[in-house]
Amino acid sequence: MDSVQFRSNPAGDAPRHPFPFEDTTMQLPTTTLFRPVGPAELALVEASGWRRFPLRLPHQPIFYPVCNATYAIEIASEWNAIHDGGGYVLRFDVRTEHLARYPKQIVGSRHHEEHWIPADELGAFNDAIVGPIELLHAFHARTLASAS
Repeated sequence: MDSVQFRSNPAGDAPRHPFPFEDTTMQLPTTTLFRPVGPAELALVEASGWRRFPLRLPHQPIFYPVCNATYAIEIASEWNAIHDGGGYVLRFDVRTEHLARYPKQIVGSRHHEEHWIPADELGAFNDAIVGPIELLHAFHARTLASAS
């Protein structure tokens, strides 16, 4: 009789099945999105193990990931870096099937594309993220010196 070795999962608890179909989430179609954030939101994403976005505050009814890096860079460098002291662009993949619930919105120029996720649906949206959230770019506040 041949023996089968089971691989342990990273957490070290119950053994995982040895066959390749053990993780089907990586086989589902995904869409890459981007999220410009300030230092506070970046710290909360990092605290989640780079797996989830923080729940929205009461005055933030919408979570809006953007559809392209160009738009995310604009927001992070021209808004977050100046108003929050730092701007960061995060990249992540979400299951395309789940994202289809939220139509793409154009909010300015053609490349200003984003999805509007209601705050009360952010938990389910986080559950649809596949793999880690990645830090792609960092922008720091610019200091302006006045000439006298």
